[in-house]
Amino acid sequence: MTARSSFAIEVPASLLARARTGDRAAFEQLYRWFERPVFTLALRICGCRNEADEVLQDTMLKVLASIGTFRGDGGSPFWGWLRQIAVNQALMQLRRGRKFSAEVDGVDTEAFAADHGPPPSAAADAAWLQRALDALPATTRSVLWLYHAEGYTHEEIAGAMQRSVSFSKSQLARGTRRLREFLEAPSEATTTKHKEQAHA
Repeated sequence: MTARSSFAIEVPASLLARARTGDRAAFEQLYRWFERPVFTLALRICGCRNEADEVLQDTMLKVLASIGTFRGDGGSPFWGWLRQIAVNQALMQLRRGRKFSAEVDGVDTEAFAADHGPPPSAAADAAWLQRALDALPATTRSVLWLYHAEGYTHEEIAGAMQRSVSFSKSQLARGTRRLREFLEAPSEATTTKHKEQAHA
């Protein structure tokens, strides 16, 4: 099943028409609606709140400057157009920060476990997962997020990253494996420790 993007907000044609004419209130409404989706996507790709803030501002400035060019050709929604701008800006931010790399080997899952301790209670699972995502290389994390959270196809990811479809598929496979290692390794270590204590 295709993921439903957090950007999937239906924008009334009347609001878009007002925004195209430079109506400040209309654009502020669009900003409020899309601020969280843009920031969240940027944070997942860049891994840094300051950089995510920059991406949010750059994205909305670009939307403001080019909203007059959006026509919704072929029935494409406004949110899809805005999301593509956000993805492009986030990837550009990665390149500027010299973090855009295909490397996934050499990620130290044991070091991650030592730094973060055993898995937390169920109530904190989301935070634990986020730390595991943050430990992945930026490119790998980006592919995982675009594919699973935003519902991008491998073809779309390849186009956005200017890479091949096989690159996107390999990053997804490797990232999924690394993420599983991050999440499972500490649990296994904790289980072993408990068994040792039981036999002591």
